[in-house]
Amino acid sequence: MEVDQSVCIVTGASSGIGAATARQLSELGARVVLAARRTDRIEALARGLPDSLAVTTDVTIGKEVERLVARTIDTYGRVDVLVNNAGQGLHVPLDELDPVDLRAVFELNVIAPLVGMQMVLPSMRAGHGGAIVNVSSATSLRVFPGLGGYSATKAALNMLSQVARLEFDTAGIAVSVVYPSVTATEFHQKLRAGRLATGARTIVPDPPELVSQAIVLAIRTGEAHVLVSDPPEAIVPGGSEGWGPCWPVRPLPRPGHQGTVPSVGSLRTRR
Repeated sequence: MEVDQSVCIVTGASSGIGAATARQLSELGARVVLAARRTDRIEALARGLPDSLAVTTDVTIGKEVERLVARTIDTYGRVDVLVNNAGQGLHVPLDELDPVDLRAVFELNVIAPLVGMQMVLPSMRAGHGGAIVNVSSATSLRVFPGLGGYSATKAALNMLSQVARLEFDTAGIAVSVVYPSVTATEFHQKLRAGRLATGARTIVPDPPELVSQAIVLAIRTGEAHVLVSDPPEAIVPGGSEGWGPCWPVRPLPRPGHQGTVPSVGSLRTRR
């Protein structure tokens, strides 16, 4: 769909990927609605973006998401695009994973995007369709030690997104998933629990603007899956294209098999 003059809600817009996406959409002519809990951040950002709106929102509270969508429709008459970007990390080995932390991150990474999709559906169905972009993670495409809980939430978001793509298609609504890798944001300083997992080589973070390019690509093309690479590209999850070697994991014997378990796939994309 065309970005110019579209009405776009971006969650998690107070910093990082959300703020970069809001700026890029505004530069392309969109009217952007900034949603986040940090009022001062989104109001400051809105002052620099023409015809934008800041709405303080905790996306884990359904009534606040409902109010966000209502404010958007009251101001602009419709919703064309929803970018479900708000999320939190959880980098803890499974034997240390607190179910309380996992439930909290699941609420933010999975339930909140679902509620967001449900809330914008009536406006999109009543209009000319729209675009929904759910920001997942490249960690949901491969298996990594220490990321079981976090990756599980993103894998759940992937499945919700793919089912939504089928169910909303008749209304002209394209649902896409974007897969960032490690990104230069506050994300790893604000994990629910744990710390950034490191491997055998240094991971150079992507700039958030590269992720925003992938999000814009998803909006414009309606591609189902967009990987954050340079440049961003459409992918088919499960394929090996674009994935190289990763850090090694300890070899484990398999019952009845003389050998070792292969190493996990790569977190980094082809650059």
